[in-house]
Amino acid sequence: MAAKVCLVTGASSGIGRATALTLLRAGHTVYGTARRARRMDFLREAGGHVLEMEARDEEDLVRVVATVVDEQRRIDVLVNNAGTVLHGAIEDVPLDPARDLLDVNLFAPARLVQLVLPHMREQGRGTIVNVSSIGGEIALPLGAWYYASKHALEAFSDTLRMEVEPFGIDVVIIQPGIIKTGFEDQTAAQLMEFSGNGAYRRMAEAMARRGETGLTEGSDPRLVAEAIRDAIESDRPDTRYAVGSLADELLRLNRSLPDRDFDALATRSIREENR
Repeated sequence: MAAKVCLVTGASSGIGRATALTLLRAGHTVYGTARRARRMDFLREAGGHVLEMEARDEEDLVRVVATVVDEQRRIDVLVNNAGTVLHGAIEDVPLDPARDLLDVNLFAPARLVQLVLPHMREQGRGTIVNVSSIGGEIALPLGAWYYASKHALEAFSDTLRMEVEPFGIDVVIIQPGIIKTGFEDQTAAQLMEFSGNGAYRRMAEAMARRGETGLTEGSDPRLVAEAIRDAIESDRPDTRYAVGSLADELLRLNRSLPDRDFDALATRSIREENR
């Protein structure tokens, strides 16, 4: 298999870090991006390329894609992994942080797609991997904006897949379940900041307690990285890869249960704590 030129966003930690190293070790050329390039010394030392990028900055997005193409004369894989999270009741969370989350989780990946597609079309091949979540299909209380961003990313990806298939370009959605990363480190603080003193206080307190202990059974991010590697090395990748702790189980329940039954299942532990 020929080595591919890969751009991985959010590569300084978690799934992005694991993905960059996995692809590099598999023989691919890897460019990793993060807001703070110094946090990616590990990638440079392993033989990868490091680019500083602020996902909210149009000039940064243009510069990063141009750098990869200028140095390698092509770009074969885009892994849209960078993301952020926001917790709190819909009634409580101001719209400005919600807009910021959508900028990072939806519009930055969309802009990178726009920037790489002309090169991939000219090549007649390419793979776009959008890292979603099981939250791209399910939803839980006090996370509406995060789930909305991932639902939107999946719909975006489904449309994109149909549009670019005639040009030999694959679009893949990755749906991680519970993964051991630092992504949810601020969950409890956000819940209490936005919803810790109002009508949703008891729900926020219960979910904050769950957030402090709920990732102990999570999967290693390398499991997700291997799924991404499988997708980009496949001649005909699956359109979706559900991977990691509880991913298949929760997606199957969500797809099979009536909405109110899933609601009751998703909120049962919260209601039990509040008795």
